[in-house]
Amino acid sequence: MPLRLAIDPDALTAPYEQVRAQIAEQARSGELPAGHRLPTVRGLAGELGLAVNTVAKAYRALEEDGVIETRGRHGTFVAAAGDAAAREAAAAAQEYARRARRLGLDRSAALAAAEEALDAAYGRGD
Repeated sequence: MPLRLAIDPDALTAPYEQVRAQIAEQARSGELPAGHRLPTVRGLAGELGLAVNTVAKAYRALEEDGVIETRGRHGTFVAAAGDAAAREAAAAAQEYARRARRLGLDRSAALAAAEEALDAAYGRGD
């Protein structure tokens, strides 16, 4: 099952973010199953015509998000991302709720602030 990525050089989104987002989506959808070995940073950079540092930055972000894991000399693999992503999102939400309460926001104001942030990140949803 090969990794399928398409980089749009004319897009407003930076190439590293395009790589990160596409790998994350393929891992979330199951198109790239947990345990799937990813190409090396150099290999993927060469395939995509990108700088090595661009792909390395995408891999670092994916690893921080729990989507991929590096196993030393054995390579980089898709992690059980659904569980890791859900746990991290829940922890972030709990921290946000505690902080909003400490700031004195009521529930509706805290929810409105979170919705504004989500709209900014994902685009306005209905």
